[in-house]
Amino acid sequence: DLKDGNDKHYIGRKEGKERYVKLVMKSMADVGLVGYPNAGKSSLLSMVSKSAPKIGSYPFTTLKPTVGTVRTADHSREVTIADIPGLIEGASENRGLGHVFLQHIERTKILLFVLDVQGFQLNYRQPHRTPFQTFGYLARELELYMAGLTKRPIVIAVNKMDTEGADEEFTAFTAQYREQLRKLVRVSAIVPVSCYTGQGLDHLTEVLLDLKYKKKGMRG
Repeated sequence: DLKDGNDKHYIGRKEGKERYVKLVMKSMADVGLVGYPNAGKSSLLSMVSKSAPKIGSYPFTTLKPTVGTVRTADHSREVTIADIPGLIEGASENRGLGHVFLQHIERTKILLFVLDVQGFQLNYRQPHRTPFQTFGYLARELELYMAGLTKRPIVIAVNKMDTEGADEEFTAFTAQYREQLRKLVRVSAIVPVSCYTGQGLDHLTEVLLDLKYKKKGMRG
């Protein structure tokens, strides 16, 4: 390069630098859905909001995080909900794309655990987990990934209450939680729901809205 004598800003020719930069995009929402695959998280989100989550094949049914918005009829209050792809045991150790999924929970203010009232079994090689065991394992994975995550406000939606024996399973779950985990993991509400019949979904959204605006110290 030749310097132009009239150019006071000429700095000469310099070697450039090459860098590889990794950008990590994290979903940001008021509420993060937490649960094992097939617990009904995507169905719940589609029922309470206008979102249309993309569904894939088992076991990781949600293909990518989806954010839906729930508003009151008068539009005075709203809450955003992120559908986080299903976790598996060992997610905190990055099994099953664990860190890719867990990183989206970091930027949510409220955790909504979605449990299958009939329990969960990843495949025939894995043991069947009761709803209480499922909640315990999920809470453990969150704490192992980031200490203090379970100190955030927590709501539990116990799904598939339309299935046979659901009432008995729900009663057993709530009793076990009160006796064994209440002092370790504080839960704001446990709500029985059914994404098939719509049972409990209106109450669940009210709980989430109240939690959000109580946390902000305001309503509307």
